[in-house]
Amino acid sequence: MKPIKGALTALIIAISPVAALAHDGGRITVTGEGQVTGAPDMATVSLGVTTQAKTAAEAMAANNVQLGLVLERLRGAGIEERDLQTSGLSLNPDWQQPEGETQPRIVGYVASNMLTVRVRAIDTLGAVLDKAVIDGANTFNGVSFGLADPQPALDQARKAAVADAMARAKLLTEAAGLKLGPVISIAEGGNQGGPMPMYRMDAAAAPAVPVAAGEVATTASVTIVFGLRD
Repeated sequence: MKPIKGALTALIIAISPVAALAHDGGRITVTGEGQVTGAPDMATVSLGVTTQAKTAAEAMAANNVQLGLVLERLRGAGIEERDLQTSGLSLNPDWQQPEGETQPRIVGYVASNMLTVRVRAIDTLGAVLDKAVIDGANTFNGVSFGLADPQPALDQARKAAVADAMARAKLLTEAAGLKLGPVISIAEGGNQGGPMPMYRMDAAAAPAVPVAAGEVATTASVTIVFGLRD
């Protein structure tokens, strides 16, 4: 996507100081890590509608109407069908114990329908949230930020991890009076996106929704086994 190309030009490669060294029969094993940070180009929103009524049928009917209006608003804000997904649907009795009674009883029903919404234009996120609230979205589980295509950032993080491991291996062998030999094996460790900025809001928040996307981080680690030369 065009947005990711722009974001990648501003990515910052950070080398982690974490590395492990072992000298085993003419071999050195080094673990290196790399991290790439940059501006996100996609937001994922978890929102929905919760309704309450005397009967289960009334609660579901009210929920369906309210959610339909929210979906219509989201589509009108430019959200595509592929970016709208039902992530939770529930109907539960509302148990309460009225004053003076010894046992709780069902006084109504609560219906909830949650949506996962992907917003591919970060600059429209505030407007999208505004529109969802206008027509009855009253449940929010937060907003997370990420990359629509994380592969380029992950590849850069892998390269940084390899460079980290090789530089560390060279430094350690020279400090020990040894000579670094050829690479015997390379194994990739776990990699994942770093902490993502989260934004939570109350359903009764002011219409103008402030959003700060910040940066997202992608990390990778590799373990490289080198031979030693005489």
